[in-house]
Amino acid sequence: MLEERETKEPAMNPFQKNESKETLFSPVSTEEVPPQPLSLPKKPPLKICGSNYPLSIAFIVVNEFCERFSYYGMKAVLTLYFLYFLHWNEDTSTSIYHAFSSLCYFTPILGAAIADSWLGKFKTIIYLSLVYVLGHVVKSLGALPILGGQMVHTVLSLVGLSLIALGTGGIKPCVAAFGGDQFEEKHAEERTRYFSVFYLSINAGSLISTFITPMLRGDVQCFGEDCYALAFGVPGLLMVIALVVFAMGSKIYRKPPPEGNIVSQVVKCIWFAISNRFNNRSGDIPKRQHWLDWAAEKYPKQLIMDVKALTRVLFLYIPLPMFWALLDQQGSRWTLQATRMNGNLGVFVLQPDQMQVLNPLLVLIFIPLFDLVIYQLVSKCGINFSSLRKMAVGMILASLAFAVAAAVELKINRMTPPQPGPQEIFLQVLNLADDEVKVTVLGDENNTLLEESLRSFQKMPHYAQLHLKTKSQDFHFYLTTHNLSVYTKHSVEEKNWYSLILREDGKNISSMMVKDEGNKTANGMTTVRFINTLHKEVNISLTTDIFLSVGEDYGVSAYITVQSGEYAAVHCRTEDKDFLLNMGLLDFGATYLFVITNNTNQDPQAWKMKDTPANKLSIAWQLPQYALVTAGEVMFSVTGLEFSYSQAPSSMKSVLQAAWLLTVAVGNIIVLVVAQFSGLVQWAEFILFSCLLLVVCLIFSIMGYYYVPIKPEDLQKPADKQILHTQENVINLETKKTKL
Repeated sequence: MLEERETKEPAMNPFQKNESKETLFSPVSTEEVPPQPLSLPKKPPLKICGSNYPLSIAFIVVNEFCERFSYYGMKAVLTLYFLYFLHWNEDTSTSIYHAFSSLCYFTPILGAAIADSWLGKFKTIIYLSLVYVLGHVVKSLGALPILGGQMVHTVLSLVGLSLIALGTGGIKPCVAAFGGDQFEEKHAEERTRYFSVFYLSINAGSLISTFITPMLRGDVQCFGEDCYALAFGVPGLLMVIALVVFAMGSKIYRKPPPEGNIVSQVVKCIWFAISNRFNNRSGDIPKRQHWLDWAAEKYPKQLIMDVKALTRVLFLYIPLPMFWALLDQQGSRWTLQATRMNGNLGVFVLQPDQMQVLNPLLVLIFIPLFDLVIYQLVSKCGINFSSLRKMAVGMILASLAFAVAAAVELKINRMTPPQPGPQEIFLQVLNLADDEVKVTVLGDENNTLLEESLRSFQKMPHYAQLHLKTKSQDFHFYLTTHNLSVYTKHSVEEKNWYSLILREDGKNISSMMVKDEGNKTANGMTTVRFINTLHKEVNISLTTDIFLSVGEDYGVSAYITVQSGEYAAVHCRTEDKDFLLNMGLLDFGATYLFVITNNTNQDPQAWKMKDTPANKLSIAWQLPQYALVTAGEVMFSVTGLEFSYSQAPSSMKSVLQAAWLLTVAVGNIIVLVVAQFSGLVQWAEFILFSCLLLVVCLIFSIMGYYYVPIKPEDLQKPADKQILHTQENVINLETKKTKL
């Protein structure tokens, strides 16, 4: 998220026409000018507590805080919403997440064009904020389980995300620049401090929201499951507040008119140069010194010179998307990794999607640490730590972060039960009969695949792996007790987990096959289900918000996610009786099966079995990779923008911002493509990204080695050097605002 924070300020500079100059002086003219009617002086803007800060910026800063809370809060829970609410697989969830992120960084080009060429910044912010709010409403409706089926939820989610991307991207280049417009030119120092407060509001909004919204999702239950509707609704409410607050300051804003879009001028200039060169490729036509000189027939020399300086910087932007491809996976792949780790830190339980809060928190720590300590120490050691070298080191740190993530992934895999592959199933057998039962599993050719003897109320110590000849197959089961033999058949499908439940049916032995969920734990929470051996339906109140009913005569409930902890007295009810079940301690991330049995002397009891072991690896193991990637972000993003803006003319700064945001968008597209088509296991995918960034870092270093930096004074326009000559021809100086 730092790439956005650092690109806010330059957005106020794009080829800016200083509208206040019109009131500063009147040029000399030899023509007679008809007398103009006297105009009343403009009312000075309201100030904050007698300072030089316009009151209007208070509305803008509050608006930015609420909008960033809205965006990052919604985005924090997005991957888990795809995975556990829409039931998409991890690759699809990752791809859609990064497609949305990419769209959020493409739409600023559209927002800047609308603001600069048509509506102006104020109206653009208002109108696109309405689109933003509508997107949140649609997205929240798509998270209501009672509203339609999965297709309805999917359509509403995609429509809502598209509207949100248009809204947040469209206003991104406008808000900070609009805040800069509120200051008079003589208050440039106050304007600089305003941007510091503006960045602080961005950090505060993202920091608080990425901590709170996962709590709203996981700690609050809606309709018996995680409350995604609330987790999306609260950020939507903050966006409504952002819009209302911004509109409240309408009457006190300075609203400069649209000034024209320099980005479109640059694109047209480059396109004309290329097409003109192509049309005049004859050998008879003399060559020109630079390919952009072919635009001289249509565009002014100064614009061509500025575009030349711009293209030198844009050439260095070519390798940058790979860095963003790694950085933005904090909200997708790294969050999915956290779901398989233990979030219990002793003092509190950290939700998997709450780990993202480390990024803005570490950014606030690392920026002053690097500027005031690390860079100073490196300088005192006599090392020339140039901007391009800092960016290369930032890439290396991000690459190391993904190497660490791969190591953590391998450690998780060693502690996680294996998953059934193609033409495989995992099977466990539970004996709920009163006698010992011998189970023999036979294949199609009556060959013995599994043989196990189980005492009463005993289950197999672990799942057995069985191979299929096709994607689906019938297995034959031979059940034997002391005085009875039963032959039965059940169908299974590949890549699934199954439980064969044995029970007494009068004097006979019967069995039923129940499909288990392959990944039973969601969001790293504890998962439970029940089998009711009673002859009456049982209603269970796990918490004040979670209720379920289990049918009579070996009814099997669905899986229910609950918070880990002690459940010593769970209230249960049948049609004629209330009783309590002692479920004991439920470990973090484990899966339990409880069999409700009848006790003639006492109330019904629960037989507890652990199907999936608890997550043993602490989520704190992700801290090194977050620290490395955030340090890389600080060195890469801040330094990259500082270097870029020092190497390009002031008129090209908005074009640089657009190009910088486009590198973020392309980086997210890279993740989308790899997630969909690589087919790699997760640790190998992390290694792939790490190696790719190292290769890109090498290419970038070679490009930087041959790059010759431009001195800032070389970027000064000839027009700027002739200011004194222009001022000699000026009369009627208006000195109320500034002195020339």
